[in-house]
Amino acid sequence: MNASLISLEISVIGLGLVLMLADLFMPAERRKFLGYLVIAALGGLLLASLGGLGNFGLTGTAFHGSFVNDGLSLFFKQFFIVAAILVIFIAMEFSDRLTAISEYYSLIVFALAGMLFAASANDFAMLFVSVELITITFYVLVSFQRGKLVSLEAGVKYLILGALSSAFMVFGIALIWGTTGKLNFTELAAVASQYADSKIFLLGVLLVLVGLGFKIAAFPFQIWVPDVYQGAPTPTTAFLAIGSKAAGFVLLLRVLFTAVPGVTHQWANLLIIISGITILYGNLCALPQRNLKRLLGYSSISHAGYLLLGVAALNASGQAAILYYLAGYLFTVLAGFLVIAVVLRHLDTEDISGLAGLNQRSPLLAATLTISMVSLAGIPPLAGFFGKFLLLKSVIEAAQTTGNHAYYCLVFTALAGVLISLYYYFGVVRAIYWSREPKDLTVIKLSAPAKVTAWICIAGIFWLGLFPNTVLNMANAAVKLLQM
Repeated sequence: MNASLISLEISVIGLGLVLMLADLFMPAERRKFLGYLVIAALGGLLLASLGGLGNFGLTGTAFHGSFVNDGLSLFFKQFFIVAAILVIFIAMEFSDRLTAISEYYSLIVFALAGMLFAASANDFAMLFVSVELITITFYVLVSFQRGKLVSLEAGVKYLILGALSSAFMVFGIALIWGTTGKLNFTELAAVASQYADSKIFLLGVLLVLVGLGFKIAAFPFQIWVPDVYQGAPTPTTAFLAIGSKAAGFVLLLRVLFTAVPGVTHQWANLLIIISGITILYGNLCALPQRNLKRLLGYSSISHAGYLLLGVAALNASGQAAILYYLAGYLFTVLAGFLVIAVVLRHLDTEDISGLAGLNQRSPLLAATLTISMVSLAGIPPLAGFFGKFLLLKSVIEAAQTTGNHAYYCLVFTALAGVLISLYYYFGVVRAIYWSREPKDLTVIKLSAPAKVTAWICIAGIFWLGLFPNTVLNMANAAVKLLQM
């Protein structure tokens, strides 16, 4: 057992504990600087991970193979740390609406720790523990604004449905272990073919996928998304939209392509159907939305469907496309939630009409939200376009390789979803620049964290769209170890 492999996770948990203690000893007027402390600490860990300093870049297994550090886990760990840093920036902008800000920062850090463990999960026990650490932390983060009824309602809904999904997952894990006697993904892959006709084993795998489907907000497990996105504090919604979804996808890749690759190939048509319905459901339900957070909630469902294109393709190019798409989605969706956080603070509204005249009140915020919407819509030359292109390319490759014409239907469905999304994404852009409603032209003064976050997100969207090779090469290297 090489316990030093979890040095990054231990460091993050230690940071969370320090933040909790800081709430006891630090004067209230200085707690606003805690955000900079968290960002500096996470930034140091990110640089150490990228540079392979100390034990942060080590590869191998620990805890009898239940924890693995490989290319895939390192990619996602760096991804999660970048996401957490940007969410902390957004939380600093939103801090005047939050009480006990140090507790809020510590909960974000603990959720990050769960995501780091999820990236390295190679065993169903580790999978469940990491998922529960993420989910239980978000129970608190979603309902953190205890004085707002909508936040408490969102927390209760997330708690009930999250507990239900966990129950499905535990039952599925129990069936898999009871049938095969294996929890480790590598060991399970060696014997899974012997149980390919076992209905109990297949039911267990299906129930595990139900639990993960809740995390990624795939149909028909997406019902919680719009209400929770609307009611939760904006930084929480941002972290939920990118961190929890990415954690669900890394676990999905581990289970489907490491633990039970044979079963996965048998369920190609099921994955195609789920992906197509998820895309259509998210885009169609987003059309009538006026609440911007609710709109992004339904948009998040549709993007889960696009990401499932790479899963349904059952090839290495699809898996790499998932990683690249998530990288672009990180900067794109956080740019949108940054603008919501700032507009919320100034106008106390989440309605799209509150964006009227934003181009005059804050050209930077207007440009940030516009670029975010255009990238989400999949317009070149931004990250969203190239991500969708790679996913569709992988599906077409699968159709040509397997001769399964259902893949062509999936491509048509995805393209239809893109066309539908143009209406509501550009509806947001229209509200910013061409709204005829009365405008509040009060200039919005941006704080340093807001400016930094906006420019980082804009740069990330353009960089990934114009120069995709760096991240794409990292993604291709990360998925090499997944069994096909």
